[in-house]
Amino acid sequence: MKLSLVVPCYNEEKNVSLFYEAAKSDFSGAGFDYEIVFVNDGSHDGTFKELQKLMDGDIPVKIVNFSRNFGKESAMYAGLRESEGDYVTIIDADLQQRPAIALDMVRMLDSEPEYDCIAAFQDKRKEGKVLSFFKNSFYKLINKFADTEFVQGASDFRTFRRPMVEAILSMDEYFRFSKGLFSWVGFNTKFIPYEVQERATGTSKWSFRKLFKYALDGIFAFTTAPLRIATILGLVTSFFSILYLIIVVIQKLAFGIAVAGYATIVVLILLLGGIQLCCIGIIGEYIARTYIQTKGRPIYIAKDVLKNGKYDK
Repeated sequence: MKLSLVVPCYNEEKNVSLFYEAAKSDFSGAGFDYEIVFVNDGSHDGTFKELQKLMDGDIPVKIVNFSRNFGKESAMYAGLRESEGDYVTIIDADLQQRPAIALDMVRMLDSEPEYDCIAAFQDKRKEGKVLSFFKNSFYKLINKFADTEFVQGASDFRTFRRPMVEAILSMDEYFRFSKGLFSWVGFNTKFIPYEVQERATGTSKWSFRKLFKYALDGIFAFTTAPLRIATILGLVTSFFSILYLIIVVIQKLAFGIAVAGYATIVVLILLLGGIQLCCIGIIGEYIARTYIQTKGRPIYIAKDVLKNGKYDK
């Protein structure tokens, strides 16, 4: 098996058959064998039933059916685990990322053996200015503090050689941020631009709240800078507190000036209390992740793993 297409699916009832037909058409003259690994991430619609219908087709199809929704990160991990190809492509089911581009990625790897991965990034983003601002700010922030380099605009749409896949799978951390993991394992990656197409049907599952949470996961997963910031805030606050104490003592003893009363005390208590709670919250985020990781819970639970008879041929 040369290529595995890993396709995470969450409520993609109307898209999975369209993706199947698009992949079948684009790879019809590819000249190599391939499989499609669909991962049903606890969909609430008829996605699983539609996937089962694809088992009767003439392409090797594997279905990993989660027991509940574990998230796209877990779905990608499961797809990589179940893939059998020498090359593995992660691609969305909504056809915003075309299978034809995945075929181009495979040909690039064939012709350029020095690369282990071909990754696509959006040349022109079709999104609002506010969302673009926050995304750009995230990449600037995390690249400033993290040891791992994050390429701005790079997506999960990429094709790997098998050794890189095995390296990614060797990291079984519960809180996964794949963009960081792909960079952390190293290997030579070539980035190519691509134009995002319109969704075949439906709407995006990524709200601003989910994107913000995802960004925080990336920051907490790949840098301890927030902890250092908390330490710096504590040191700076302590310095100014001591400085203000000295000023108050000098005012009282040398000049007999009345020390500021109620308003000053309230403001200082609120300020210091807010800083302390912020720092405790940052520490709590890291402790919570450590606590959950030490439980050793699986990244996902597969209710069913199905594959059709085309694997026997």
